[in-house]
Formats: sequence, structure tokens, C-alpha cells
Amino acid sequence: MAGVQTDPTRAPVAFGERALPRLARELRDPEPLTRRRALASLCDLVHDPERAYQAVSQGCMEQLKDLLQDSDLSVRTQTSELLHLLASHSVGRQALLSGGLLPPLSSLLDEPCASCRRSVHRALSRLALLPAGAEAMLPLVPRLLLKLSEEEEEEEEEERQEQEVQKEEEVRVLLLSTLARCVRRDARPALACGGVAALGRQLAHRSALVRREAAAAMMAISVPVEGKQQVCEEAVLPVLVALLSDGDAEVQANAAGTIMNTAVITRGKLQCLELDVLPLLLGLVSEEQEEGEEEEEEKRKRRRAVVVYSLRALASLAEAPAARRLLLQHLPLLRKRSGEEGEEGGEEEEEVRRAARTAVRVVTWTP
Repeated sequence: MAGVQTDPTRAPVAFGERALPRLARELRDPEPLTRRRALASLCDLVHDPERAYQAVSQGCMEQLKDLLQDSDLSVRTQTSELLHLLASHSVGRQALLSGGLLPPLSSLLDEPCASCRRSVHRALSRLALLPAGAEAMLPLVPRLLLKLSEEEEEEEEEERQEQEVQKEEEVRVLLLSTLARCVRRDARPALACGGVAALGRQLAHRSALVRREAAAAMMAISVPVEGKQQVCEEAVLPVLVALLSDGDAEVQANAAGTIMNTAVITRGKLQCLELDVLPLLLGLVSEEQEEGEEEEEEKRKRRRAVVVYSLRALASLAEAPAARRLLLQHLPLLRKRSGEEGEEGGEEEEEVRRAARTAVRVVTWTP
């Protein structure tokens, strides 16, 4: 009979309930190879939500906290990968946050190992899905913005192979998504350290995913008045206006949302009108699903967001007399979108109709 084949990179896993306690003991072994093999086996196990819950409930998190500061780079790397996998489960995110693992995990952002840094960014991005997680990461925002600038400099300095470029783009997307969630909680830390300028440089990136996340973060940072002012000061609006013609609907929606926010202040209105944004916004409002075209729900949601944000931007811009005069010529389009002409859509179109009605009220307002 042929011998049983075993994987030398993984620790043998005991049966049933004995599996995790045995691996937990091996995590404390003085030999780095034993610790690495135990971590590799745990990575395989915690894809299962039940195993992830057992790992958390049986005290593995405290050991992982120590392993993040292990003297062996491979151990630190595998520990960050394990935490990334645990953070894919709600129980893992809660445990990561309550167990005080954020400080030692974030200390690995400067690790020389690219795969380690990537796992850290994945874990942080998933942790930011929790409102409490995004709140806890607010002190990290200046550092994350600095890492974003460093990634940009490295890309400009060196020629990379396609695989390396894809990995770097993944890290940039993770960074931006984490920043966007943190900024939605509180934009002040990002505004205080040049967040608008840093995000603005990402808006013209070749990757649609990077543009999408950068525009989402820009939309979030433009909510407070200071954010709107910085969007005007940093000359971001010309790039955002160009993104209204982007091939990615989510990029368009986030760009329209930022313009919507910025057009609330007078300076934002004037800059938008100087950039001749009205025809572009009207074009987005007039786009409709072609007859017989079937779209996935996610695509329909993105299309609705583009239209809603464009209508709200038009409502803000219509407060300027010059914009109102032009929009009066397009009242039939706005009234059609508002449902005044008797064209009723489904329940999901109600948000579009409300935004269109507001735009009609502002455009037709007389003193």
C-alpha cells in the first residue's frame, strides 16, 4: 500500500474538536517552522465560518497578536494572511477589533515583504466594513494617505511586470476603499493632511477600479464645507467633470456625487458652470435603459445613482441665474424624469422621481 502523502508546509490537523487546540499549542512552539506550519493549516480551516468562530472563541486571537510581532518574517506574513481570512467573517472582524490587534497589524504596513503588506491591507479593508472598525482606524488615515503617495512614487520610478502591476493596483484599491470608509465616518483627519490633493491624483489612474475607489473617497471627503472648499482649491473639478464621460458607471456616479456636493457652495457652482458641466449632467439624466435590454440589479443600481446624483447637482446649479435660464429649456426632460407626464416606473425609480421634482421646483422658482 502506498504511503499517505502529507504536505510538509502544513501541520497535521487532528480530528474534530481536537484540531484547533492542537494547532493553538503549536503556535507557541519555539521552532519557527512549526509555527509557520500551524498557521498554514489554520488558514485552510478558517475559510469555514464555524472553524473561524472556534478559533476566536478558543483564544487564538491573543496568540496571533504576539505572532504579528514575531522575529520571523514568514510567521508575520502568514499571521497577517490568517487575520485577513478571519476578517472575512463578522465574528473575526469583531474579535480583531476588540482584541487590540489593530495596532500590531497596522505596524506591518512598512514590512519589506509585499505579500505581507497586501494581506495587511486586505484585513484593514475588511475591518473598515464595521462602522466601529472605520472609527478605530481614523488615527491611521494620515499614514494611509502617506502609503498612497509612496505607492504612486514607486510606480513612477520603476518599470514593473504585468503581474506586479496588478498586485500593486490591488493594494492601491484596498488603500482607497479603506480610506473611503474612514472618511465617511469623519473627514477631518484626511482634510487636515492633504487628503483632497492625494485623492485627486488617483482620479486619472488607468485602472477603473482605482478611479472608482478614488472618486468614492472624494465624494465622501467633499461632504463637509472644508472638503467642498478644498475640492475647489485643488483644481479637482476639471478631472471630475471629465470623469462624467468615463466608461465605468460607478466612476460616473461618484464623480457626479462629488460635483453635487461641491455645487452647494457658491465657489463650487461658479467653477462647475465655467467648466460647462450642465450639458454633461443633462446627458446623463437623459440616458435610459434601451427597450428589451436586461441588466443585472447591480448595474441598474449604478445607473440610478448616476441619474440621481446628476439631478441633485442640477438642482444645486439651478440656484445660479445663468444655469436656471439654460435648464428652463430642458424642463420637458426634467418633468419626464419626475413622473409628471404620467410615466411611472417601478418602486426603485422613486428616488429618481424625487430628485427630478426637486430640480423642477428649483428651476421654475420665481421670487
